[in-house]
Amino acid sequence: MCLALALFAAAVPLVAAALPSGDPVRGERIYGRCIACHAIDRDRTGPRHAGLFGRRAGSVPGFPYSPAMRKAGEKGLVWDEATLDKFLQNPTKFVPGTRMGYAGVPDPQDRADLLAYLRQATPE
Repeated sequence: MCLALALFAAAVPLVAAALPSGDPVRGERIYGRCIACHAIDRDRTGPRHAGLFGRRAGSVPGFPYSPAMRKAGEKGLVWDEATLDKFLQNPTKFVPGTRMGYAGVPDPQDRADLLAYLRQATPE
């Protein structure tokens, strides 16, 4: 278990280096897929995205996270470009048991654009 976690932690920076450059204008359009459940400034079915980067998973006060997401945060999952990229690619694979039933964003450029928008739109 510890070896698997160490290998994952070692691989995360490599994923970040491989991300394509994102276009925040295009990312804002892609964010339209998210607004059924999320908003930048308030909780909805999903938690708010304000302050997303650098936030521990499952930690928005008062939001009813799944036990799986709370546990992921307790084990050290923090949202940054690399972890969000992997989560957005396939949420239920990255955090098994998450309540986020969205199938994911399979296209790497779409994810990069979405992350560029989120980085710009979400104050720390």
